[in-house]
Amino acid sequence: MTEHRCVCPGSFDPVTAGHLDVIRRAGVLFDEVVVAVLTNPAKASTFGLEERLAMLRESVTDPRVRIEAVPDGLLVDYCRSIGAVAVVKGLRGGTDFAYELPMALMNRHLTGVETVFLPGDPSLGHVSSSLIKEVAGYGGDVSGLVPDAVLTRLVPRTARSGGTPADGDGGR
Repeated sequence: MTEHRCVCPGSFDPVTAGHLDVIRRAGVLFDEVVVAVLTNPAKASTFGLEERLAMLRESVTDPRVRIEAVPDGLLVDYCRSIGAVAVVKGLRGGTDFAYELPMALMNRHLTGVETVFLPGDPSLGHVSSSLIKEVAGYGGDVSGLVPDAVLTRLVPRTARSGGTPADGDGGR
């Protein structure tokens, strides 16, 4: 029997309940889920790569989920290198779809790797990493929207700063 592997990519800065929902649901559809942690050079990260990997590993307990840092380059090249048949992306709404669709089409054009879109849980439609950091930075309660592994790191990191790293160095 052929195993089917998918990739759930993202910067996960930080991982949220919405991310975990998509990862869990991808695990129902595929034999193995690889959570591919990317670095977005266009954004200053609040958490460094190793800390994002650690928070994910503390938050995901399914043995069929593997968490890896992705080297620079095209995501589809990474997918091909690990034998993934699909990229799984969660969508909160139409804006996410408009952003993700051209990338999905390009990925299929380049390598034949398909993209599977999972509609986000409506109760988490307002949750994004950037909004979580902003709210936490102003003292808002984000418990329940991020796993405990994130909450214990997020509050001290964003306090006093309105969502940006308190030390001003991008969290690196």
